[in-house]
Amino acid sequence: MLLIHPPVAKPCEPPAGIARLSGALRHHGIKHTVLDANIEGLLYLLHNPQAAPSGTWSKRAVRNMPQNLAALRDPRTYRTFDRYKRAVLDVNRALASSTAPDITVSLSNYQHARLSPLRSVDLLSAAAEHKENPFYPYFQQRLAPLVAEKCPSMVGISLNYLSQALCAFAMAGFLKKAFPSIKLILGGGLVTSWLRRPGWRSPFGGLFDNIVAGPGEDYLLSLAGAEGLRERHYTPSYDSLPLRDYLSPGLILPYSGSSGCSWSKCSFCPEKAEGSPYNQVPARRMTEDCAALVTKTGPVLLHLLDNEVSTAHMRALIKNPPGVAWYGFARITRELAEHDFCAALKKSGCVMLKLGLESGDQCVLDKLDKGIELSTAAAALHELKEAGIATYIYLLFGTPAETEAAARETLAFTAEHCDSIDYLNLALFNMPVCGHEAQDYATSVFYEGDLSLYTDFAHPKGWDRKLVRAFLENEFKRHPAIATILQRDPPLFTSNHAPLFPLYAD
Repeated sequence: MLLIHPPVAKPCEPPAGIARLSGALRHHGIKHTVLDANIEGLLYLLHNPQAAPSGTWSKRAVRNMPQNLAALRDPRTYRTFDRYKRAVLDVNRALASSTAPDITVSLSNYQHARLSPLRSVDLLSAAAEHKENPFYPYFQQRLAPLVAEKCPSMVGISLNYLSQALCAFAMAGFLKKAFPSIKLILGGGLVTSWLRRPGWRSPFGGLFDNIVAGPGEDYLLSLAGAEGLRERHYTPSYDSLPLRDYLSPGLILPYSGSSGCSWSKCSFCPEKAEGSPYNQVPARRMTEDCAALVTKTGPVLLHLLDNEVSTAHMRALIKNPPGVAWYGFARITRELAEHDFCAALKKSGCVMLKLGLESGDQCVLDKLDKGIELSTAAAALHELKEAGIATYIYLLFGTPAETEAAARETLAFTAEHCDSIDYLNLALFNMPVCGHEAQDYATSVFYEGDLSLYTDFAHPKGWDRKLVRAFLENEFKRHPAIATILQRDPPLFTSNHAPLFPLYAD
């Protein structure tokens, strides 16, 4: 078996998906190989550009690329934001200048002037025209010898983000043509969302032998003929991944202690719309996993990937700290508004929490069924700040419950608590195409393509996307206190690198 993580995704930490699959296969003694083609492919393009840079800035970026790569792996860089920002943007410029004009490759995205990852016909074209993909020389040089050496009967491609789709299909097209006898399997988070769309019928039958929704452990184990009892959770294995190659000042170790969302009540939530069940690793097993993985891999930071790190898991981490700094997403609960709890979190190694506040208007929160009280959120921000835990706050604008006046309440709340907010993520609401709430609104095509997961809608209060964008650009982002917060956001890597700044500032 060969498991592949394709380009392009942020190359700051190893891929958790294929590490989890590798852990299951190792547990059952099944031989396999894992390949992070994302980090390998991006580094290949940087060192083997397909186009000559044009312009003074691009030429300088290419010339200084080795030093900037080294800087992103150096902890000292994260003590000076301007130095960090310059290194990231110059590496990104060198990468962008390495390909033909109709293709844009960045450290966080892949865009094609003609092909869209939202159209199945374009994905099939990417497979058929795989030689046109800028990563094709890497595919050819890396995959052909690897397949010849390992002789896998099956190749699994883990597709989690739209930014990976065109390259994943180009890689599949190459493998299908070069090794037609190999069974190709497609899975991952994005694929799961596709398969859970109403009326889904796969247009990719001629390319992939099977497409898998949800966790792939059981499917792969069945395919490999594994016998005996199956576990509900397997400790991920990072043994075969290039842990020192990622663009971070040491290993950032990803670990998932749950899947789905325990709350699962928020209106218009994709998790709720897709019906993803909530499963949590027992707290003791989670802390044992983290401690063992930290001892084995020696990371500088533990990234908890859960949609929310539960209070039970937080208490377990307080009782049995992982031995390294950690961060993750959390719900705003009364525990986070308690001084002693936040102080204990900090002592356990918590360096940053990502919090989905969404709105600073209580009526909006209530209508969205967020289960958040603004008074609790304000207290939590204060106590986390007092404890020395950074916060990355997510705000969502343009929901059906929001009005322009409500958006200004969000502005006022954010400005009032600006001293307790380290980072901000501002997003425009997208209506999930498979959510039952969409039936209550007049909808229309949002993104052209049969694979789009979202639909446009007529806002019941006239607060449409054009007005929301104008408010954000002309009012919200220009507030002096908010502008200062936004300027701190790490370019391209955003929340993935954000915890490194408070970590190395201590």
